[in-house]
Amino acid sequence: MAAPGKTDVDLEALRAVSMIQEPTPLGDWLVVMPVLIPFVAGALLIMLRQRIGWHVQVAAAAFLLLVLSNIALIARVADQGVVVMTMGRWLAPFGIAFSVDMVSALFALAASIVGLVATLYAEEDVPLGERRYGFFAFLLLLVGGVSGAFMTGDIFNLYVWFEVLLISSFGLIIYGGEKIQLDGAVKYAVLNLIATTLFLTATGLLYGLTGTLNFADLARVMPELQQGAPLAAIGALFLLAFGMKAAGFPVNFWLPASYHTPKLVVSAVFAGLLTKVGIYALFRVTSLVFPTPPDVFRFTLIAVAIATMLIGVFGALAQNNVRRLLGFLVVSGIGMMLVGVALATEEALMGAVFYALHSIIVMTALYFAVGVIERTAGTNQLTALGGLYRHQPFFAAIFLILSFAVAGLPPFSGFWPKVVLVKASLAVEENVLTAAILVTGFLTTLAMGRVWALTFWRPADAVSGVSPPAAEDGLRPMLVIPVGVLTALVVIVGLFPETVFALAETGAKGLIDPSDYVNATLAPYDALASDTPATAPPTVEPPTAGPLTFDQPEAGSLDGAQTE
Repeated sequence: MAAPGKTDVDLEALRAVSMIQEPTPLGDWLVVMPVLIPFVAGALLIMLRQRIGWHVQVAAAAFLLLVLSNIALIARVADQGVVVMTMGRWLAPFGIAFSVDMVSALFALAASIVGLVATLYAEEDVPLGERRYGFFAFLLLLVGGVSGAFMTGDIFNLYVWFEVLLISSFGLIIYGGEKIQLDGAVKYAVLNLIATTLFLTATGLLYGLTGTLNFADLARVMPELQQGAPLAAIGALFLLAFGMKAAGFPVNFWLPASYHTPKLVVSAVFAGLLTKVGIYALFRVTSLVFPTPPDVFRFTLIAVAIATMLIGVFGALAQNNVRRLLGFLVVSGIGMMLVGVALATEEALMGAVFYALHSIIVMTALYFAVGVIERTAGTNQLTALGGLYRHQPFFAAIFLILSFAVAGLPPFSGFWPKVVLVKASLAVEENVLTAAILVTGFLTTLAMGRVWALTFWRPADAVSGVSPPAAEDGLRPMLVIPVGVLTALVVIVGLFPETVFALAETGAKGLIDPSDYVNATLAPYDALASDTPATAPPTVEPPTAGPLTFDQPEAGSLDGAQTE
């Protein structure tokens, strides 16, 4: 038998190397704010369901606080590097960790900005009577789920946050209960649930192979495994699942078939955020879990990137419905981001991160702008639009700026990441990929130029059946202010891109060399493990030969019945 007290010493040693012994620094609490703020505010709105008139103010205040906390989080990451917080005092890799690097923080800030402007836009787009169904609570929970996906340091909890944002997105996409919304919701839900099932299957297989799901721990374990069919199959499942989430070719058809169906503000939020979660997941998995994939994966990703870009922009050229046209441009933009994933160089990843941030802002703004057009002209069909420039010259200029930005023309925000992606593809002599990027930019210019020319420049009397625009209805402040704020960001980033370049470069370096991410996540455990003397587990002496007997417990002992 082991010596008395030996088991207690072992348990204390195990506790010492697996649990946090010191209080969390105050600044590190910024890590959970992107989830805590929207969830608390969403719960508050549910409790205030009888005070519908307060919902806009509460949601706007929560999102404003969220934007400020994310800016502070970016400053902390820039100053101290990767910031980690674990839940329930359990150290990573045992406990659930939020590990925030620059890519996580930048994406979370962009999501909070979208949530804030969407709240302002919804003041006009969602009638007061419809808010009792919980629109702003759903919006807060969606942004909280998206932020959780960006923050988590555990691949299983990435799946959990996908579920959180999907549940809230289901509530938003059917908001209003119209037939077209239900039709779009079915397409959206079926494909996303299939992707989620593939994601969970791949996660289970990965755990069975490695025994861990913590991103940082996986980065240490994966290089030690023998490359072969199991890893390739798991990687293919992750690629397919995240490709479906991001609407990459050939599983992109669900997006243009569903994003034009919900309320305009919902379409804008979806276009800005949801596909970027799939791209972020690809960034994280290819950086930490599969940093050296087989060559066939690289070739496949390049082919997928090219096909996604071109099919998206050709689909946009064929559309008459402006909302469906923008849906295809969302798909085309995903192809641009996949270039960074496919090439996996520092320059390519920097361009992809920059382009993702640009796409979040500009696609949200374009959907909002189409909402103004719909309010003004009563339609979003190009064959029935015309004459808006005469009534709304300032708004026509805003829409032209956004059109130039999404096409990647200078001097706006879309120009710089496309230049970086072109340079990155030329650097590795992927000439076909370079040509695809340039052709996509040219065709996007044609698609958006066609929209602007038919909507604003063409005289209204040149289109039969077009009624005079109702300028006073379309240009209500709560519709135009969000578009103006996002357009101002597009112009500012385009004219002064240095800050975004520096932050995107920091994020790309972290993806190329994740050692800081791994060390920051696992360093507390490593330090405690090295300081704690290893102790041998209790030994159990084998039984001696002889007849099998059972010892009776003594009377009054804890192991037996109490006797009197």
